[in-house]
Amino acid sequence: MLVYNNRKEVQAMVERKETLDDLISFKDKNLIKVVTGIRRCGKSTMFELFQDYLKEHGIAEEQIITVNLEDGDYREMRTSMRLYEYVDGKLIKDKMNYVFLDEVQQVNNFQEGVDWLYAKKNVDLYITGSNAFLLSGELATLLSGRYVEIKMQPLSFKEYVAAYPDNTNMSALYMNYLQNSSFPGTLELTRKKDIRTYLEGIYNTILLKDIVTRKKISDPSMLQSVVEFVFGNIGNMCSSTKIANSMTSSGRKISVPTVESYLSALADSFIVYKVGRYDIKGKQYLATGSKYYVADIGLRYFLLGTRHTDMGHILENIVYLELLRRGNEVYVGKVGDAEVDFIAINADGETYYQVSQTVMEEQTLKRELSSLDAIKDHNPKYLLTMDYTPVASYNGIKQINVLEWLIKE
Repeated sequence: MLVYNNRKEVQAMVERKETLDDLISFKDKNLIKVVTGIRRCGKSTMFELFQDYLKEHGIAEEQIITVNLEDGDYREMRTSMRLYEYVDGKLIKDKMNYVFLDEVQQVNNFQEGVDWLYAKKNVDLYITGSNAFLLSGELATLLSGRYVEIKMQPLSFKEYVAAYPDNTNMSALYMNYLQNSSFPGTLELTRKKDIRTYLEGIYNTILLKDIVTRKKISDPSMLQSVVEFVFGNIGNMCSSTKIANSMTSSGRKISVPTVESYLSALADSFIVYKVGRYDIKGKQYLATGSKYYVADIGLRYFLLGTRHTDMGHILENIVYLELLRRGNEVYVGKVGDAEVDFIAINADGETYYQVSQTVMEEQTLKRELSSLDAIKDHNPKYLLTMDYTPVASYNGIKQINVLEWLIKE
């Protein structure tokens, strides 16, 4: 385990260049900029970075209005009217005002306040939320075509590596990244118990505040059991029925609809991601057979310890999150009876990825290549592994070291 005991060796604030570039590109556009992501992934810090950019480019301090709805200083702004009146009273009438509303879902009927502020010609509006509920239902209907969603996650491996000036030992940093978490706040912590306490706070806030309270769940321990099941089965085919049957057989009876409700709430809070399947030959999305991945492997270690430490599935999890960061729709690929770990779809087309911890044994290499070989189109195909070998090509399939892939532009 690589441990940095001197805090000065780690940069205090990591530049999240891709997200910052997104905010800059949408500046002054007639759109509401909605930044979504799991709690503590860096949304508030990103606003600070963007506000620094604004000041460096001629925007005066009084033109920037920030309201953090989870800050006690704003505890009375729990209605759309109170929020609107506060912001409206601070607007400079003959200049553009940059308004930042952090964790806006804390406000009752926040949709109204957002719409009222958006209607003002001298307001450029930015909001964050830690729950997909922010862009569901009424707000999405109300603001249809008038907002852009910018999705954030905790640190990518590339961003994590950039925080350490001494980053020559990539394998050690990767293990740090997994066990110490990708949440930016953990960079400031060097003791294991402090990191654990920090992750416990994030986990409890998501479950108790974002899910149990909002969903009015009467048995939090049952929700905890579902979370542990999902965290312990990342990368495996996992259905609501399978989870319900497994828990019932172990003495914790739960219905399939309840499991489905819990899984939906977990996905809404961005703590897990549900990945559907795509039939590559038939070019259609499949209704059955999904996998789940978690937002941060450090949270998984916090919850499960070293149990279920399947490094292959953990690596899959990391690759999945990176494909999302790079702007892809991501599915599990099905080709005949074979499975391809991921099909990534974007404006440039489709790309296929197979992920394996190692393929140094010939039989393992043959097995991992066979699924990709079964795909007969000419889209790019990659085999990503932890093996340090020269870049190889097998019938057009490129084998690449996954750590090098993770840190490339």
